[in-house]
Amino acid sequence: MFDKTQLSVSAYDTAWVAMVSSPNSRQAPWFPECVNWLLDNQLSDGSWGLPPHHPSLVKDALSSTLACLLALKRWGLGEQQMTKGLQFIESNFTSINDEEQHTPIGFNIIFPGMIETAIDMNLNLPLRSEDINVMLHNRDLELRRNKLEGREAYLAYVSEGMGKLQDWEMVMKYQRKNGSLFNSPSTTAAALSHLGNAGCFHYINSLVAKFGNAVPTVYPSDKYALLCMIESLERLGIDRHFSKEIRDVLEETYRCWLQGDEEIFSDADTCAMAFRILRVHGYEVSSDPLTQCAEHHFSRSFGGHLKDFSTALELFKASQFVIFPEESGLEKQMSWTNQFLKQEFSNGTTRADRFSKYFSIEVHDTLKFPFHANVERLAHRRNIEHHHVDNTRILKTSYCFSNISNADFLQLAVEDFNRCQSIHREELKHLERWVVETKLDRLKFARQKMAYCYFSAAGTCFSPELSDARISWAKNSVLTTVADDFFDIVGSEEELANLVHLLENWDANGSPHYCSEPVEIIFSALRSTICEIGDKALAWQGRSVTHHVIEMWLDLLKSALREAEWARNKVVPTFDEYVENGYVSMALGPIVLPAVYLIGPKVSEEVVRSPEFHNLFKLMSICGRLINDTRTFKRESEAGKLNSVLLHMIHSGSGTTEEEAVEKIRGMIADGRRELLRLVLQEKDSVVPRACKDLFWKMVQVLHLFYMDGDGFSSPDMMLNAVNALIREPISL
Repeated sequence: MFDKTQLSVSAYDTAWVAMVSSPNSRQAPWFPECVNWLLDNQLSDGSWGLPPHHPSLVKDALSSTLACLLALKRWGLGEQQMTKGLQFIESNFTSINDEEQHTPIGFNIIFPGMIETAIDMNLNLPLRSEDINVMLHNRDLELRRNKLEGREAYLAYVSEGMGKLQDWEMVMKYQRKNGSLFNSPSTTAAALSHLGNAGCFHYINSLVAKFGNAVPTVYPSDKYALLCMIESLERLGIDRHFSKEIRDVLEETYRCWLQGDEEIFSDADTCAMAFRILRVHGYEVSSDPLTQCAEHHFSRSFGGHLKDFSTALELFKASQFVIFPEESGLEKQMSWTNQFLKQEFSNGTTRADRFSKYFSIEVHDTLKFPFHANVERLAHRRNIEHHHVDNTRILKTSYCFSNISNADFLQLAVEDFNRCQSIHREELKHLERWVVETKLDRLKFARQKMAYCYFSAAGTCFSPELSDARISWAKNSVLTTVADDFFDIVGSEEELANLVHLLENWDANGSPHYCSEPVEIIFSALRSTICEIGDKALAWQGRSVTHHVIEMWLDLLKSALREAEWARNKVVPTFDEYVENGYVSMALGPIVLPAVYLIGPKVSEEVVRSPEFHNLFKLMSICGRLINDTRTFKRESEAGKLNSVLLHMIHSGSGTTEEEAVEKIRGMIADGRRELLRLVLQEKDSVVPRACKDLFWKMVQVLHLFYMDGDGFSSPDMMLNAVNALIREPISL
C-alpha cells in the first residue's frame, strides 16, 4: 500500500472521456476503449457508479448513469444497457428533490445540463416535461447569481455541465502544467471536446493508459493519499510499526516540496497536510505557501466558494505548527479557521449523515483537543473508536482510496492498543504493590493518586518496550506528589530541612538521622527509587546517571523549601523570582528527566548539560507552573499561597483585574509553548535526540489535559474516565 495508491475509477468521468470525438472523424470516439468500458461495467440495477450505492448517494448514481447514457447514445451503442439505465433514472428520479440525499459538487448545474443535452440528442428520457423545466429554470437561476468570490473557478470546474454557455477562454486560465483542469478528467475531457487542446489530450490519454480503459474522478492524488495514509497510521497509534516506509514517503514528499511540485501546491488540502506532517517530523519547510490560504485568499477561492470544511480543517491543523517568530503575522491570518469551523458546525451546516458524521466528530475532537492538549494515547483510542472504514469520498462523483480509512488498519490498531493496555494493567498492579512496600500508603496527608500518575506515563510512553521509562515516570510522579503535600501541608521546618540534608549527604557514611517517621518513609522511598532508576539507566546508557537524578531531586526539594520559607515569613517575591523558583518546584524535573535515559537514545553528560536541554526543561516547567496557576489561583489565594496570577496583579498595580492577569499569564503560556514546540521540532543544530525532546512536549500535553477543568486531582470524574479508557477498558469493536 505504501508502494502504490489504490484509487477507484469513475464511471462519470469515464463517460465524459468516452464522449470526446476523434480529431479525424466526428463520428468516432477518440477513446473507444472507454466506450467499451461503459458497456462492460453497468451495475445490475441499470445504473453506473461506485458500487455498492449507499442510500444517500442516489443523486451521484443518477448523475453517473445519465453521463454514461449520453456517451452510449452519442455513438449509437448499447441499446440494452440504455434501456436499463433509463429505467433506473425513472425509478429514482424523485431523489432529485430529497434534501436527505447527498448532493455532489456542481450537481444542480451539471445534471440539468446533461438533461438538456439528452433532449438535444433525442434521448427518450422517462421524465415529465414540468420536472425538466423546473430543473432547467433552477439551473438558470444558479448561473445568473451574483458573481461571488471563488465563483469563476467553481463554474470552470463544472464546465462539462455548461456546454455552449461556458466561456472556454476563461476556463483555460485554470489549466495546470500536467494539461488538466483542476486535475479533473471530466472537466478536462469537456475542454478537449470544445477546444481540442493538446495539453488536455496528453492528460486524458495518459490516464486512460494508466488506469486501463477508464479514468478516476481526480488525478494525480498519490501524494495526498500517501499523506492521508501516514496520518491514519499516526492517528491510530500504529505508525511505529511502519517507520521506514513512512520515512521513505516523507523524504520523497520533502523532495517534491523543495521542487515546488504542482501536485502539492495546487491543492490547499495537500499543501497544508504536507506542511504539517513534514514539520512535525523535523523537516525544514517554509510556511510561505500557506499565505495563499489566509482568509481573504480562501474566501476568493474555489474551496471558499464551496465552504470546504475539509480544507478549513487541514488549514486549522497546519496553523498549530506556524511557530517561528517571523511567522507571527501568518499565525494571526490563519486564526480564521478556528472560528470558521466552530461557527459552521454550531449552525448545523453539515448534516449528520454518513459523509459528515465522522468528519464532524473529527472537527469536534480537533477543536476540543488541539495539538498542545492532545494526550497521545487517549487520542489514539478516540480515533480508533471513531475510525470510519468506509473510505468513500465525493466530489462531482464518489470515489475511494483503499490506502485511507482501511479496515486492516483498524484491526491492527485495536489489537495493538489492547496488547499495550494489558501490559499497562500489570504495571499498575506492580506500582500499587510498591506503594504498600515503601509504606507510602501510611502517609495519610498525601494524595494517593497512583492511577493518575501512571496514566500520564502510559499516555506518553505507551510502547511495550518502554516499561522502564513508564515505571520511572510513575514512581517519581507519586514521590513528587508526596513531597509537594509534605512541604505544603504537614512538614515542620525541622522535617523539611532534615529531608534536604539527607539528600545532600547521599554518600555519607553511617546511619542517616531521621527526625520523624514521615521523613524516613519519604527518604527511604526516594533512595530505593533513585537507585533502581540508576541501575536501569546504566543498562540503557552504558554509564552511571545516578548523580544527575539525585541532583534533580535536590533542586526540587530546595525550591520547595524556599517556597515554604516565603510562606512562613510572609515574603512576597517579585513575579520573576516566583517563576524562576516555581518552574523547579513544579516538580516536573524528577518525572521527565530520568525518563530521558530510559527511552532508547544514548544521552551524554554534555547533552544533558547543554543550553538546549536546559531550555527544553525550563520551557516545559514554566508552562506547567503557569497552567497550574491559572486553574488553581482562587483556591490557593484563599489558602494564602503565592501564585503567578496574584503576583501579577500585585506588581502591576491596583488597576489590573483578575481577568486581565489571567489573560496575561495565558499569553505567556502560549508564547512558551510555541517556543518549546519550535525547539522540539528543530533538527538543525540540535544536540538532544528527538525521542528525548518529545517527552518535554508530551508532558505539556498531559498538563493541558490535567488542568482542562480545574485540576485533575479535584476533577475526579474527568481523570477517572481518562484512566479507565487508557488502562482498564479494552477496546471492543
